[in-house]
Amino acid sequence: MSNFPITRTSSPKAKPADETLSFGKVLTDHMFLMNYDEGQGWHSPRIEPYGPLSLDPATSVLHYGQAIFDGLKAFRGEDGQIRLFRADRHAERFNRSARIMCMPEVPVDIIRQSFDALVGVDADWVPRKAGTSLYLRPTIIATDVMLGVHPAHSYLYFLILSPVGSYYKEGVKPVRILASDSHVRAVRGGTGEAKTAANYAQSLSGQQDAAAAGYTQVLYLDGVHRQYLDEVGTMNIMVRIGDEVITPPLAGTILDGVTRASTLQLMRDWGLKVSERPITIDEVMAAGRDGTLKEMWGTGTAAVVSPVGTLGYKGEDVLINGGVTGELTQKLYDSIVGIQYGRTNDAHGWTSVVPVG
Repeated sequence: MSNFPITRTSSPKAKPADETLSFGKVLTDHMFLMNYDEGQGWHSPRIEPYGPLSLDPATSVLHYGQAIFDGLKAFRGEDGQIRLFRADRHAERFNRSARIMCMPEVPVDIIRQSFDALVGVDADWVPRKAGTSLYLRPTIIATDVMLGVHPAHSYLYFLILSPVGSYYKEGVKPVRILASDSHVRAVRGGTGEAKTAANYAQSLSGQQDAAAAGYTQVLYLDGVHRQYLDEVGTMNIMVRIGDEVITPPLAGTILDGVTRASTLQLMRDWGLKVSERPITIDEVMAAGRDGTLKEMWGTGTAAVVSPVGTLGYKGEDVLINGGVTGELTQKLYDSIVGIQYGRTNDAHGWTSVVPVG
């Protein structure tokens, strides 16, 4: 563990029972903070008791939205060790978001040290029940106190932790999604490939409309033609049509998902035909009608792999794989979760053990 100054809480919180955990509602006892000032760089890394941030009403993040974040998980294996899943890739993606938003990058080794240090301090918060984990949320916000549109000169990096259960209350079961040609998530040249706060605020109306229509998530189409699959909710989307697995390419509008990359690697390891190419909603709906749409699923850190049982578009629903989880979808979920908890061979070295004590 790095030698960051640590101020431990004098009022530890009661830890919830593992079986009561949902997603993101409980926060641990401590947080990691670090400041940036132009000309000085990143400085003053420290761990403090979890608590409110004090921001001036004119703080630039509140007005101009310079805010990025990422999300990854720590898992407690049956051997008692705590493992992070693909922490380096998350740190690299975090910096890619920073570049897009004109924010200073944080050295990857410092990001990694913050992960290990804070999880080490709050190691008792890592739940033990199968299906649970500790969610890590690294964030940077602009902290200039000034009204004026420009990249800020000062920033705050902070890391907070949350013990979590399953992202979906119903567990790993097929969900209903609605393809929307009225709501647009992103266009090329914008911020679609960054994990920035504005992208998520923009997604709320589409999600709300999908829920009102009886669906779990909204499937966004591209912002130009309103035809090509983009993302589903906060996840990347994949379909299996015949013997081909297809997912939209990384072309500036979708997030370079870490789970997306992991599932693509596993399927290629297994010798499957995998394509990263544009695919239209009409092609997917036609495959649903003629029975060649075998499986459809979303991938993301929170839910890992989320099977789709029903796809709706323009008043028509297609049932996928009889509305049950497909064989490949389940294999992907089991394989990634097995690696995360240290139950199966980590052939690609995706996990790292957090030093505790």
